[in-house]
Amino acid sequence: MILGPTNRHLATSFFLGILFSLFPYDYPLLWTASTPSEANYQTLEAHLRFLHASPPVIPRILHIVIAVGLLGFFIKLYRPSESNMLFDGASLVLYMCGFVVYMANIVKGLRVVSGGKYDVELVEGEIAVGVKGVAPGEEKPLGRDDSLKVLAASNTILALVLLGVLVLQAGQWYAERKQSQEIEEMRKERATAYKGNGGGQRTSSTKKKA
Repeated sequence: MILGPTNRHLATSFFLGILFSLFPYDYPLLWTASTPSEANYQTLEAHLRFLHASPPVIPRILHIVIAVGLLGFFIKLYRPSESNMLFDGASLVLYMCGFVVYMANIVKGLRVVSGGKYDVELVEGEIAVGVKGVAPGEEKPLGRDDSLKVLAASNTILALVLLGVLVLQAGQWYAERKQSQEIEEMRKERATAYKGNGGGQRTSSTKKKA
């Protein structure tokens, strides 16, 4: 069932799969000591432009999966238990952080790459002018190299955030399983103690035969 208890895990795993497919393109930019070659940049740009030019149904499916994951958290947080508040609440915070990274960095980065206008975005942002000691006209624009690295780093941050969601959900499953085992052991101990007392001395000899 799409609205079942595992929809949060399915949505998170779905996004991790997408990010893993991007890892071979991001790897030369972030995880190697050598300077990326022009071929690396061209391959990454071609891939990102292809993604951004996908048919409208592709981003719609992506946004539906995002909504399904959010709906799963809201369902579990309706009249929550202590476990839900702790684990699902923290998972929802991470999930929303991932959503912010997606909207603020990844979507924006795809538009920049598709447009090819790398020198428009500023490193510090417009607020840096006159506030952080940056004089007008001295702003540092994000070039091609920096823009692609920011996009690759955003993918890595998003992957770590989503892994955190899965770790929290696994922790919740383990805590609930441990609690169920302890409750079952207590029931068995009570049943054993009850039998050891002769069924409560046969309910006090059937209340002394009435």
